[in-house]
Amino acid sequence: MKKEVLAIVVGGGPAPGINGVISAAAIEAINEGKKVMGIVGGFKSLFAGGKKAAVRELSIEDVSRIHTTGGSILRTSRDPMDTAKEKFSVLLATLRQLNVRYLLTIGGDGTAFMARWIEKETRGKLSVVHVPKTIDNDLYLPGDRSSFGYNTARHWGVEIVKNLMEDAKTTGRWYFISTMGRNAGHLALGIGKAAGAPLTLIPEEFGERTVSLQKVSDILEGSIIKRLSMKKDHGVAVLAEGISGKLDMNELETLEDIQRDEAGRIRLSEIQLGRIFKEIVKKSLESRGIRTTIVHKTIGYELRAAAPIPYDIEYTRNLGYGAVRFLLCGGSGAMIVFDEGRLRPVSFVELTDPLTGKIRNKLVDVNSENYEVGRKYMIRLEKEDFAPASISLLAKTAGMSVAQFNKKFSSLVA
Repeated sequence: MKKEVLAIVVGGGPAPGINGVISAAAIEAINEGKKVMGIVGGFKSLFAGGKKAAVRELSIEDVSRIHTTGGSILRTSRDPMDTAKEKFSVLLATLRQLNVRYLLTIGGDGTAFMARWIEKETRGKLSVVHVPKTIDNDLYLPGDRSSFGYNTARHWGVEIVKNLMEDAKTTGRWYFISTMGRNAGHLALGIGKAAGAPLTLIPEEFGERTVSLQKVSDILEGSIIKRLSMKKDHGVAVLAEGISGKLDMNELETLEDIQRDEAGRIRLSEIQLGRIFKEIVKKSLESRGIRTTIVHKTIGYELRAAAPIPYDIEYTRNLGYGAVRFLLCGGSGAMIVFDEGRLRPVSFVELTDPLTGKIRNKLVDVNSENYEVGRKYMIRLEKEDFAPASISLLAKTAGMSVAQFNKKFSSLVA
């Protein structure tokens, strides 16, 4: 008899630990007598159809040692929704041609959306399970569990920021560092807190409203001034790329060439937040005779395909194993999560936003103790800084009168 086929496909951006899921899933399936086919190049390969679909049969020897490596041996891709709608029938035909009985998808909200769509259209003929991944940590998972890849990305992000903080101290300069986090500031906040950065800015601070370039630059400038008043001429500010999504696009387009990814979304990671705010802040400070060196840097791509730390290695082996066990026990239409020490499936319906059809986003709760702790250790203008005993020193440091300082910065703490 022909062996039943398990296909594995990866979608979205890279995240440390993908190979751990592939490895554990493939080994468990092969040990249970299944044939494992890796779809090379993500859904793009399935949309190509027929002989154009890049497929690789996986053996235990192929995957037994990949769980400690970064990247994805099956590569990955992003695909516009228009392509998915246009070529969905080709995708289904490709899966049938490959005799796929079980499908394991690894990815973020877009990949989960595709997994749910495939499961609905093939109910009873194809069993589907999804393993959630993103370094942004913005997927809603039970028990507030982090998505795999996040902890590794934070770890290496902290190492980079620590080195830059030491460089800033040694050379007497500031760094404005942008980090990934399209919808949420978890990664920026995690890096900033752990590294002890003087300032971290995330999009959730601004709620639902559009924020001006001037307001964000005033927050950064206020932090520099406050540090100068403390005899500190250096520092690091960590900026979540999602702040770009809060800015007025008309205002932003006057300063930056807006690019879009394969899915048609604005490439927030391509917007040089640090460079934009460096120019604005530097010009403002120099207009009052304050000269400081500001260097902008973006970190993100350095983190996505990094070798996973032990936490994510163990985590992804659990998820890969759990996903296959769920399928082989007759399950379908769910994500595998690790909740309170146990692997369990959570149905797509339970985790899906009924309005968008995608997995619900998890934003940073700015009213939480987690954010409160991070905020308490930042050096930025606070309400108490506008008391008579404090504002005089800050205004003098800024090269302004008390009235001028109050007019420019008081709205930040209103």
